[in-house]
Amino acid sequence: MTGTAVVIDAPGVHRLVPHTPREPGPGEALVRVHAAGICGSDREVYQGNRPEGYVRYPLTPGHEWSGTVERTGPGVPGSLLHRKVTGEGFRNCQVCDRCHAGETTLCDAGYEETGFTQPGAMAPTLTLPARLLHPLPDDADLTAAALLEPAACVAAAVLKADVRPGERVAVAGTGTLGMLAVQFLRAYSPADLLVVGTRRDREELSHRFGATRFRTTEDELPGDADVVVEAAGSADAARTAAGLLRRGGRLVLTGIPAPGAEGLDPTGLVVRQLEVRTVFGAPPAAWAHAVRVFAAGLLDPLPLVTHHLPLEDFGRAIELVGSGDPKVGKVLLRP
Repeated sequence: MTGTAVVIDAPGVHRLVPHTPREPGPGEALVRVHAAGICGSDREVYQGNRPEGYVRYPLTPGHEWSGTVERTGPGVPGSLLHRKVTGEGFRNCQVCDRCHAGETTLCDAGYEETGFTQPGAMAPTLTLPARLLHPLPDDADLTAAALLEPAACVAAAVLKADVRPGERVAVAGTGTLGMLAVQFLRAYSPADLLVVGTRRDREELSHRFGATRFRTTEDELPGDADVVVEAAGSADAARTAAGLLRRGGRLVLTGIPAPGAEGLDPTGLVVRQLEVRTVFGAPPAAWAHAVRVFAAGLLDPLPLVTHHLPLEDFGRAIELVGSGDPKVGKVLLRP
């Protein structure tokens, strides 16, 4: 299979190049890419705002993707051949203490990730270690499955939140991560599921996904939640999320605010005895949870997709993601 791949040579510089599939070696699989999503971190790569050590140019981006296994290398179970799949991005070493504990995103060997330091999925095919693949049901919608990477990150946050049925929970943020978080949290049968964002137009979708209440940051906000998941990636959202909690509540931060942004007040965290946890990426347990919830029909990412573009429109896709247009949701590139 040939075709065109996206390559970012340096911040602000990209080109389209002929793509030649890399044959899978021992323990590897070659996947025909169905779709690759664009998120804020891809825009960071293109603009040169990715923290040092977390990107390596030139590279083919694309860490959110779905596809079908076309070929496998020696040592890979034959059952993977022709399966619909998605896959983890972190290329962990598998032998350090953190990897053995299942915390692969904290691998002691250093950071390596598909689409950031290793070739990504904005190409007709992707070759990667087969151990990173998560098989999907035969009838899975591969377009929806392209959002399972952000879903896995949200699953990691929800698992860290340790939500219990009957608790009062809230989500700060109404973008892709926020709307996925609402769906995950709904499955825990909360007594109340509040969504807080900056856009009133997300109210209907929030309720559709399971929210019982919706507020904007301009409204008077309660402070009675047992658990809050922050999913907006700004310092303001983190402060709003903390303010939604009761004393002794649990806060999970998933976003990465811009450098220099004023963060949470440590005094407030201490005197209110808030428990704060963070998420960067998703370990295997979170991936397995996301795929399981998706396969059970409890997670529907498809309504979040607003644009389907060919790989050749990578530049336009980056512009759309950063446009601030409320009509722009998840943008998918199709090889």
